[in-house]
Amino acid sequence: MEMKDKTVVLGVTGSIAAYKGAELASQLAQAGAKVEVVMTEAATEFIAPLTFRNITGRPVVTKMFELASEYSVEHVALAEAADVVVIAPATANIIAKIAAGIADDMLCCTVLATKAPVIVAPAMHASMYENSVTQDNLAKLKSRGFTVVGPAYGRLASGVVGMGRLVDVNEILGTIRQVLGRSRDLAGKRIVVTAGGTQEPVDPVRCLTNRSSGKMGYALAEAARDRGAQVVLVSAPSSLPKPIGMDVANVGTAQEMCEAVKKAVTKADALIMAAAVADYRPKKVSKSKIKRERASSLMLELERTPDILGELKGKFLRVGFAAESEDLVANAKKKLQEKGLALIVANDITAKVSGIGADTNQVVIIDRKGKVEELPLLPKREVADRILDKVVQFLVKR
Repeated sequence: MEMKDKTVVLGVTGSIAAYKGAELASQLAQAGAKVEVVMTEAATEFIAPLTFRNITGRPVVTKMFELASEYSVEHVALAEAADVVVIAPATANIIAKIAAGIADDMLCCTVLATKAPVIVAPAMHASMYENSVTQDNLAKLKSRGFTVVGPAYGRLASGVVGMGRLVDVNEILGTIRQVLGRSRDLAGKRIVVTAGGTQEPVDPVRCLTNRSSGKMGYALAEAARDRGAQVVLVSAPSSLPKPIGMDVANVGTAQEMCEAVKKAVTKADALIMAAAVADYRPKKVSKSKIKRERASSLMLELERTPDILGELKGKFLRVGFAAESEDLVANAKKKLQEKGLALIVANDITAKVSGIGADTNQVVIIDRKGKVEELPLLPKREVADRILDKVVQFLVKR
């Protein structure tokens, strides 16, 4: 929803990576943004303006004084309409022109005239990127408040391997969401989120763990980022891609998560414990692989892991999760009281559509006064925003 009704001016320049600009435009349009594409003359040699017009449903600006464009009479109108300007891919040439304040085409004029934040995603040959002139130009842009994302390391069009590839489109999207969220309701707040299922080693190759995918925690972290928060994600092992625009602390065991959370919450406004933390761990960890013997059974002595929420003290808001298979509300209320939480989010793990690993969730949110709110089945990202709505209410009262 943070993209809905936002105007994103997408500048596309003359790079072989211009085709990725079409993918970015498509994802922005699907997210509800109004995408205005401005192409340099060189960009049209790599990809046709018609491609972007069909993707966005909007005219594509390619010339400074194009009579067919609604922005042709007053070229600064596009700059004034923008909520964010994104140049992807950005060549060494366009970076140099913007750094020097040159305004000889529509894209340069737009960047020079806009008061909106500008994101630059470089893409060029490695030697061009590493050249001191390009590095100086990028440093100038950063000093002026531009956000530079990338480039990435990898194989380039010339066959050379090095820095210069356009970063993944999802990384650019994450950066756009982060930039657009700077003025939203969690701006200036520090939110710590835990996610995933911890792993307690038995021997060098085996561990005790659970089926948590980390999807709910990652959704919460990204939603908080998109609402302007400074986010720290403490993540147990997960196959999900690393979120953009936040600090990520990767941990394995419950003890490691406890230590990472204690460090992260020192200046936090809120802690949301969405991770599935193991309650027990082997008391002794074998230094070598346990071999299969003739005995029909193997006994492991277990001990309690740290109670992270129980051990943490501070003025920050604390939100817990309760994954239950029976007596959902009663068990959640008990945990809420025992740990002194502001909110607890409970879900039935036996439900296939909202259980562990699903993309949707159906939860019950209970506050410290005992008020129970049952949410319908929703995508986990929407559940995350509903939870954060409650967090915002608490933080405002404080």
